[in-house]
Amino acid sequence: MSGPLPLCYLSGEYLPLAEARISPLDRGFLFGDAVYEVVPVYGARPFRLREHLDRLNRSLAALRMPAPRSHEEWAAICARLIAQEGGRECHIYLQVSRGAESGRNHAWPDGLAPTLFAYATASGPTPPKLLENGVAAITAADIRWARRDIKSTALLANVLLKKLAADANAFETIMIENGELTEGSSTTVHVISDGVIHTPPNGRHVLPGTTREVVTGLAVRQGIPVNNSPVPERMLRSADEIWLAFATRGVLAVTTLDGVPVGGGTPGALFRRMHAAFIDYTHELAGTPAL
Repeated sequence: MSGPLPLCYLSGEYLPLAEARISPLDRGFLFGDAVYEVVPVYGARPFRLREHLDRLNRSLAALRMPAPRSHEEWAAICARLIAQEGGRECHIYLQVSRGAESGRNHAWPDGLAPTLFAYATASGPTPPKLLENGVAAITAADIRWARRDIKSTALLANVLLKKLAADANAFETIMIENGELTEGSSTTVHVISDGVIHTPPNGRHVLPGTTREVVTGLAVRQGIPVNNSPVPERMLRSADEIWLAFATRGVLAVTTLDGVPVGGGTPGALFRRMHAAFIDYTHELAGTPAL
C-alpha cells in the first residue's frame, strides 16, 4: 500500500499531511478519547458512506459527544480528499477526538472544541494471491474492553492481537470469548457451515460491521441463508469456510486456522460467489450519489 496522500483535513483546514499538528494535550492523544471510521472508495465514490457516518454518530453519542459535522459536510470533505487521486481507489480515515484542554483530567470539562482529522490513502486492488490462496488466521482470547460496539481509537488490545497474528505469519487473529466467536482484531468473521452463513449477533461485544451488512444483503439477494446468533468455537473450528469482512479489502477467505486447513484448504465455492457479487455491487453503485 502506498503512503498517505498529500493533503489532509484538520479541524476546518486543508493542509499537507506532513504539516498537520495537534496539541499534546488533545484527549485523543492522552486517553484515546476519540472515535473513527474507515470509508472505502470505489471509482471516486465513497462506499456505504451514510452507514459509516451513521455509525460514527452512534460512537460519538456513546462518548457523549455531539456530531461536529453533518453527513453532507463530511461528504464534501471526502470529495475534496478523493479528488486528489483523480478517481483512483482509496480509503478515507475519519477521526473525531474530544479536543484539548489546559491539563490532563480524566473527567472532561464542558465546552471543548473537538479535533477533526481526515485523510485518504491509495488502496489498489487486492493482491490476486490473497483471493486465490486465502489467508491464514490464528485464534486467541478476546482481551478487549466491554464496549466493542464503539469504534474507539483506544485500540491497544486490537494492536496486540494483530501483532500476535503477524508474529505467527498469519493475516488475522480471530477472537474467542466464553467458548464463542466474537470477531477478528480488525475484521468481522463469517462462519459457513452446511451452506449457511453464521455471524454473531450485534451487541456491545462486537462492532456492527458495515461490510458485514453488505455481505448479509448480498447473501439474501442470492438466496444464501444467513444466521445471526452466537457462534460456538466448535462451529468455527469445523467450518466449511471462514470469511473475513472489512472496509479496506471487502471479503477474504481464511484457508488455515491455527495451522489446520479450513474445509479443503482453499477458498470455497461460496466465497468465490460472494466475492464476485461484492465486486459487481461496487460497480452497480458507480455514478450514484454517495448519500
